[in-house]
Amino acid sequence: MKALLCKEFGPPESLVLEEVASPTAGAGEVVVSVKAASVNFPDVLIIQNKYQFKPPLPFSPGSELAGVVKGVGPGVTNVKPGDKVIAFTTYGAFAEEVKTEAVRLLPMPEGMSYAEAASFVLTYGTTDHALRDRAQMKSGETLLVLGAAGGVGVAAIEIGKALGARVIACASSADKLAVCRQHGADETINYASEDLRERLKALTAGKGVDVIYDAVGGPYTEPAFRSIAWRGRHLVIGFAAGDIPKLPLNLTLLKGASVVGVFWGDFTRREPQAFAESARQLARWYREGKLKPHVSATFPLENAAEAMNLLASRQAKGKVVIAISD
Repeated sequence: MKALLCKEFGPPESLVLEEVASPTAGAGEVVVSVKAASVNFPDVLIIQNKYQFKPPLPFSPGSELAGVVKGVGPGVTNVKPGDKVIAFTTYGAFAEEVKTEAVRLLPMPEGMSYAEAASFVLTYGTTDHALRDRAQMKSGETLLVLGAAGGVGVAAIEIGKALGARVIACASSADKLAVCRQHGADETINYASEDLRERLKALTAGKGVDVIYDAVGGPYTEPAFRSIAWRGRHLVIGFAAGDIPKLPLNLTLLKGASVVGVFWGDFTRREPQAFAESARQLARWYREGKLKPHVSATFPLENAAEAMNLLASRQAKGKVVIAISD
């Protein structure tokens, strides 16, 4: 089989496509024939040795895929060969076949394409955990989404609307904000050309926003937090801007507000029952038409470096997918 390999840490251009041996499922494991895999920001970090998990070299990046079960190991009862599945792996998805634990598989919802399925679990799972669990978001509250045109940003808009929130979406260009409106944003802010704090003050009549969904970090975190409402919750999702910001802690005191970390990967491992409930809710919302992954670009496996650079440069809208087999 073909696999995209990271043999030494570096930029996406350092990855190589090679023929490698097909994996064999051990006890509790499954081998999946990969149809599509999506690109996520941790994929860009892991190949540069900048991610919290550091796999041994060589390895294939890629943490989210959709495909068909090829084989199962001893003790696997939740899936069988031929089943269409979604898998979330820390790495390994940018290959024609992948081996993973059976507990990391979910059934593909009826009517979902492989590209949509490969774009679903990580972004929507992270966001559901963030908004319903960590923020305890309520209907009628106001949600501010930073980096709203990205994969998790679009998910935040849609889940926010499903929960009855008023959603204010922030992005850096008119075309990105158009995507946000297509997915249900009530208001938009171009933080490349508008004053974020002044616009939020005007849009909330000075009250501020109840929940901040921050997957960007960098220079936007502090002005957003200064615009938070009393008892607001600032969700720390990631740092797509590159810089990890520092907040003056007196702001949390003055606002009676919370800074809340969101680590979906550990949540799925530490709280499997809560994760299973979240997955069921996401499938219900998908069937109801409330969730629709936005796949903006598709690349073949040999052009995966281009796909990763598109995401790393923050030019991508929604999700970028690698089509691996028919």
